[in-house]
Amino acid sequence: MTDDADADGPLEPRGRDTPLASSRVAAATNRFIHAVELVAAAVFALLFAIGVVDLMIQIGQATVRGRITDPLVVIGFIDTGLLLLIIVEVYETVIAYTQESETRRIVRLVIYTGVIAMVRKAIIFRTGEYATSQDALFAAVAYALLILGLVALLLVERGQGQRVLG
Repeated sequence: MTDDADADGPLEPRGRDTPLASSRVAAATNRFIHAVELVAAAVFALLFAIGVVDLMIQIGQATVRGRITDPLVVIGFIDTGLLLLIIVEVYETVIAYTQESETRRIVRLVIYTGVIAMVRKAIIFRTGEYATSQDALFAAVAYALLILGLVALLLVERGQGQRVLG
């Protein structure tokens, strides 16, 4: 230890040149962030539960009204189901952060979330929602490129994982 470090007060246990007070502030902010992450996880769990109940109500209402076989209604169910899967993936990502999981697992979860989100967009894609057919074409190409990019990322990540494990 140097005289300068002694003048600043006690050092962190690992011998870093950071005063102990700074270490306490970092620990306090880490606890705060961890608590907020847990609250976020609880919010996503609640959203998922509400979404499942809502989907069941939608299916029940469509059945009673005789619209259960309407393709647009079924696509609406699929859209809601995929949104619920996105919520689950985001929840899993938040939990992975709180458990300080390895970065590879967190990246994989984020990629899965992106793939599900883009597949959802592709399933509910309607050309009539765009001002011109050229706008619809640009959107379709953008969705396709994003999906291909996410799938490529997933394949690369899986390939790297096999090399690390194998």
